[in-house]
Amino acid sequence: MRRKILNKLQLKIGDKAPLFEAITDNDTKLSFGDLIGKNNIILYFYPKDMTPGCTAEACGFRDNWDKILSLGATVIGVSSQSPESHREFKAKNNLPFPLLSDQKNEIRKLYGATGFVLPPRVTFVIDKGGVIKYILNSQLNVTKHVRDALENLEKIERSGEPIRG
Repeated sequence: MRRKILNKLQLKIGDKAPLFEAITDNDTKLSFGDLIGKNNIILYFYPKDMTPGCTAEACGFRDNWDKILSLGATVIGVSSQSPESHREFKAKNNLPFPLLSDQKNEIRKLYGATGFVLPPRVTFVIDKGGVIKYILNSQLNVTKHVRDALENLEKIERSGEPIRG
């Protein structure tokens, strides 16, 4: 017997990034809409703080922070851990970007970044106009997330496309 899979929200390149609000690692509220028009954004969903793959991915973004800033971008990490867990993870790895607590998986659902067993590792590159320019869903190839995000930020900067509102 075949299992019926529910139709999940599937965002595509060219779609507007859904807006949301969430609590950061320092217990402040971040409104995603406040970033639109100011920065290109790397929004990445990761399974869990302190795990080897998630640490390697976060540190990859950290190690490329100056390049990310030079490309007019910022990074936002999202997982279901508490702000306290995020604070510890951020401090231990000296991460310069916010980590959002999505304990009810509401942001994951908005972005279609949900899974059956483990929360998936999904990265979105979003331009200053709030348009999704790149999506990568790869649980195991953590370095590809960083490399591909940087490549796509460079493409956005080279294209000189006007901001779409």
